[in-house]
Amino acid sequence: MTVVGPFGLSVRDQALEADVQTGLAAVEAGLLDATKSDVPFITEAAQHLVLAGGKRFRPLLVMLAAQFGDPYAPGVVPSAVVVELTHLATLYHDDVMDEAVVRRGVESANTRWGNSLAVLTGDFLFARASHTLADLGPEAVRIQAEAFERLVTGQILETAGPRDGRDPVAHYLDVLGGKTGSLVAVSCRFGAMMSGADESVVETLTQYGERLGVAFQLADDVLDIASDSHESGKTPGTDLREGVPTLPILHLRAAAAAHGRPEDLELVALVDGDLADDSRHAEALRRLRAHPALDQARRDTVRYAEEARAMLAPLPEGYAKAALAEMCDAVVHRAG
Repeated sequence: MTVVGPFGLSVRDQALEADVQTGLAAVEAGLLDATKSDVPFITEAAQHLVLAGGKRFRPLLVMLAAQFGDPYAPGVVPSAVVVELTHLATLYHDDVMDEAVVRRGVESANTRWGNSLAVLTGDFLFARASHTLADLGPEAVRIQAEAFERLVTGQILETAGPRDGRDPVAHYLDVLGGKTGSLVAVSCRFGAMMSGADESVVETLTQYGERLGVAFQLADDVLDIASDSHESGKTPGTDLREGVPTLPILHLRAAAAAHGRPEDLELVALVDGDLADDSRHAEALRRLRAHPALDQARRDTVRYAEEARAMLAPLPEGYAKAALAEMCDAVVHRAG
């Protein structure tokens, strides 16, 4: 048994292990090549997050989905490079919007070079992703364009907030379907499609990826509150300090509105206050970790992960299917 991938995924088949490792190594080389420029500074900025590492969650899904066809088909690795470049580009933009200081354990691009250059570097990565995508054919371009539209729409809806009368939790889950689920779904779709898998398999894996992507983001929401380490790639409590309304916070607000318990109202006031003060931030984290809202967010994470697992049922049994099911377990474990 060999451990590979973002969550310590255990691979129990030598052929699958070889395919995944070979594919991920090729993706890494492709990322470095795609982020090179004739201008040395652009190369430095574009490779800043590539060299910082990361889970390579989306490329791993491409490689596993490709197992249902020919994993060495020529479009598999380039499509994995496309989805990871797109993801990296969104991180540059997200860090500007969130005024983040750290990303993947290194200084964020906006902190190092300023907001304008960080945004432009993200744009550069989008351009390079499009260049690679163009060689994969018009259908791949259309699929990626639709996913990118959903991603941006999700970001806009998050910024705008729920319309009057809309349940904030339902709104947030829709946002995550766009912001995170769309690109994870495309990762699975590209892997299957580029490998020549049957259309029914492509659709099944797309639906699996959509749900897994939402579960993955919900696990990050839980980790932001529950983790004392840097498992999520960010400093614990970052979203809390920045006032990002993650799922545990939304559940807390709903409980306070529904029941009016003094302790809930007091915690909402603390969370809504100035958490730049380290002692107030630590107190908010301590109280949220003990609040039922966090367990409720964990249950939501499990629900989406189990929905993803259920989508795998029609696929043929084998090591690839088992690995995809294990991804569901790994996501839940992160939120445990």
